[in-house]
Amino acid sequence: MRIVFLGLSITSSWGNGHATNYRALVRALDRRGHDILFLERDVPWYAANRDEPEPPGCGTELYGSAEELRERFGENLREADLTVVGSYVPDGAEVARWALGEARGATAFYDIDTPVTVAALEHGRCEYLSPDLVPRFDLYLSFTGGPLLRRLERGYGARRALAFHCLVDPERHYPEAADRVYALGYLGTYGPDRQPALERLLVEPARRLPEERFAVAGPRYPAELVWPENVERTEHLPPPEHRAFYASQRLTLNVTREDMVRAGYSPSVRLFEAGACGVPVVSDHWPGIEAFFVPGREILLADTAEAVVRLLRETSDSKLAAIGERARRRVLAEHTADHRAEELERHVRGLAGARAA
Repeated sequence: MRIVFLGLSITSSWGNGHATNYRALVRALDRRGHDILFLERDVPWYAANRDEPEPPGCGTELYGSAEELRERFGENLREADLTVVGSYVPDGAEVARWALGEARGATAFYDIDTPVTVAALEHGRCEYLSPDLVPRFDLYLSFTGGPLLRRLERGYGARRALAFHCLVDPERHYPEAADRVYALGYLGTYGPDRQPALERLLVEPARRLPEERFAVAGPRYPAELVWPENVERTEHLPPPEHRAFYASQRLTLNVTREDMVRAGYSPSVRLFEAGACGVPVVSDHWPGIEAFFVPGREILLADTAEAVVRLLRETSDSKLAAIGERARRRVLAEHTADHRAEELERHVRGLAGARAA
């Protein structure tokens, strides 16, 4: 197929989890023989932090405005077999309306932020999608599974709302021999809704275990935040350094956004990255997590500082290693970029079959 993506960013992973997802997916699609064009809005904060300006597996074009997009790339959309518009695209509703008007092949909205999107639609403040656009896409590919899919279909008229979870590239994420420098680490951009859980599940355990070392990597944390002396801060960690960061931790933390906790069935890309690296994860609890990892065998769950401290003090290295290995097997069996590429092909074939029928 000829596929055109209009996404938030593939050239810069600064402050967003979209880039690593897109990069792995387009490489997998390229390996399967598809021709990919990725169109990205050129914005200053990504321009200043482009860690992969020419991602392999696709052609990448930058545009400065919605008007420039319309002037330069209409023919690409008309010739595409599949046009995919992503969440959080600048001027996204305008871009989506134009793309739907130009596309002659199948169309999909790829929502890497589904619970956030639905909450914003309900309050009339979603800048990248409007309710009238939802039914116009052939596919609504959702980061989130579970009951939210039916809500999209029944409440917003989505034609086919399908779980299309985040993914991992096992060629970039795999076990690496390294010293376990940190008892617990966390990788993620600052979010005001996530910060209370981060304080509870990492910062407070760090205060209670001053003899241990902890780490938090990610941008946008307010300067006024006070960290314990045994918490090491890294402002931004490029994707090529993720694997080594996970490998330096005895246990890595997953913290989930409030909207995604409420919706459930919303695994983060960090879960799959750490899993592919064979690093055991401790996560806050949310509905549906059992659909991705078996608690106690493939993942550890904790909702209090006391629970995290107990895990760090009482769980042996051999048990943690076994949990990490079981998580790795699960991720490689279900959540790689190749799995998602196959899913996308299957969904598009299903559309063609339905039209023929």
